[in-house]
Amino acid sequence: MPRLIKPNNNAVRKMSFGDFGGLSKVRPFKKLTTTLSKHGGRDKSGKISVRHQGGGAKRLYRIIDFKFMPFEGSAKVITIEYDPNRSAFIALVEKSNTKEKVYILAPDGLKVDDVIYSGATKKFTIGSRQKLADIPVGYDVYNVELYPGRGGQFVRSAGSWGTLTAKEGKYAYLRLPSSEVRKVLLECMASIGKVSNTTHNRVRIAKAGRVRHMGMRPSVRGKAMAPNSHPHGGGEGLSPIGMKHPKTPWGKPALGFRTRRNKRTTKFIITRRKKK
Repeated sequence: MPRLIKPNNNAVRKMSFGDFGGLSKVRPFKKLTTTLSKHGGRDKSGKISVRHQGGGAKRLYRIIDFKFMPFEGSAKVITIEYDPNRSAFIALVEKSNTKEKVYILAPDGLKVDDVIYSGATKKFTIGSRQKLADIPVGYDVYNVELYPGRGGQFVRSAGSWGTLTAKEGKYAYLRLPSSEVRKVLLECMASIGKVSNTTHNRVRIAKAGRVRHMGMRPSVRGKAMAPNSHPHGGGEGLSPIGMKHPKTPWGKPALGFRTRRNKRTTKFIITRRKKK
């Protein structure tokens, strides 16, 4: 459960933080970190290309091994740490054969001194990484590859997981967190378990200052703008948007409009995601 804050004043009333009790109290491994420069949502010409970004606390980027390719032996979990660059926790593991240390996405339930594997054995422990061809049907997986050898590309956010529902020919059928069922090559690798920090979506921010610390700038309602700045603009600020469906600042439908344009991969989608 999220950690509640004692309501000493109205600013922190109903505020909560994530459950960080099981994390290691250590500094990040220096050799696996790098600087992270801020861009404030601006492109190379200095113009804003992504709105509502800017400011925020400084972050040291942790280099994550999303591939975690097969190796002989096992890997021991040294620490489980907080990562300010993602919603999930990360784990520092040391390979037994080469003594190499790497950061991986930590699954829910992983503890310090646990042992995980990658491809070398058929031990399906939490956090171990195998080809989808070797993972039994019904297992929960995360950090799944879309192309063999490229590294995990989806099911990586806090508390998410996919379920291996079937295997047919050279494809595995995965039910993704969005309820979409998709075919993925059996040669692609995936990690066993669910992504850590499952209470991430239940944290209550409670005040605007925390949002600014996260690097998000304020957003203005379209109906509060002038007509030449937004399709919803005009009126006295309390007027309705004056149209059947809401629109983006650029005049495109904002709700229920399908934006998928990649027809090349449509054949791999068995069932489209359901509206919630």
